Amino acid sequence: MEETKKSLLDDSFTSAMTLTNSGVPQVPDRYVLPPAQRPALGSSIGTRDDTTLPVIDLSLLHQPLLRSRAIHEINMACKEFGFFQVINHGIPSSVVKDALDAATQFFDLPVEEKMLLVSSDVHQPVRYGTSINHSTDKVHYWRDFIKHYSHPLSKWIDMWPSNPPCYKDKVGKYAEATHLLHKQLLEAISESLGLEKNYLQEQTEEGSQVIAVNCYPACPEPEVTLGMPPHSDFGSLTILLQSSEGLQIMDANKNWVCVPYIEGALIVQLGDQVEVMSNGIYKSVIHRVTVNKHVNRLSFASLHSLPLHKKISPAPELLDGNNAAAYGEFSFNDFLNYISSNDDFLQERFIDTLKKSSS
Repeated sequence: MEETKKSLLDDSFTSAMTLTNSGVPQVPDRYVLPPAQRPALGSSIGTRDDTTLPVIDLSLLHQPLLRSRAIHEINMACKEFGFFQVINHGIPSSVVKDALDAATQFFDLPVEEKMLLVSSDVHQPVRYGTSINHSTDKVHYWRDFIKHYSHPLSKWIDMWPSNPPCYKDKVGKYAEATHLLHKQLLEAISESLGLEKNYLQEQTEEGSQVIAVNCYPACPEPEVTLGMPPHSDFGSLTILLQSSEGLQIMDANKNWVCVPYIEGALIVQLGDQVEVMSNGIYKSVIHRVTVNKHVNRLSFASLHSLPLHKKISPAPELLDGNNAAAYGEFSFNDFLNYISSNDDFLQERFIDTLKKSSS
């Protein structure tokens, strides 16, 4: 049965990296988006480059006289964008560089080696794939990825790729560092909402961390396709490391804003769990990924979530007679079930299914 499954996957599976390496002059038809969904590269229609996106110095959180300033900056960034970049975040540049090196080596492996980890099952703790789900996607996206559960590291690391030999060590160090950083960030975000800073502490310690290592190879026609479609992340926070520009976020006016590459910075994106927990005071950020003709772009998305079956709902401290709960409760497992049973899950965001009508 496993053999049959693998051969079916092999027949339908061509990675973006394989297409780039073969020198295709155009993207295959399955990657071509309808005109209204294309990224309008080099055009000002629907995109903005003049918006200043927030960059927060996290070293301020450790200085008693300046902590309140950083908390205020986080509050403003979460309200306006659901997004900010962080500098002085405490993760050494050597750890970041090593993780990117290991990822480069993984995606450069022979196809047969990577195919040992291929799966279209979103519940698999380790899976290699292309697009979003190559077996069900109606339109394909110019992206290859390896995703793996990463917390607690000792539980999952033996299932991670054995090749390249440095992968477990280098990516493991980065995973542990981002887990610590996300705890600090959640404390600050809770505090910025007026909640106890350890409001989510217990749940995050037992929560899940999924690392998605993405490769967006150089693309012959970047104006007709995307690396990832517009979406928000399901979890509490996503900490993103990017090797070059490519990420765009949607602002309050529904314009796409290009996120600049800042050497040494990490990107923080609020997920659906924080939108629900804050009862909509903070919004999860809608984002997409563009591709380019000239360079392979790598990113590490460290997706942090409460435990699989833990339900999250609006914080009672933020509710009163004037502010009723605007969302129903949900868990990470509910989200996985939703995307498994909805081929068109990109057409309706999961969080929109949780919103209560105000009537």
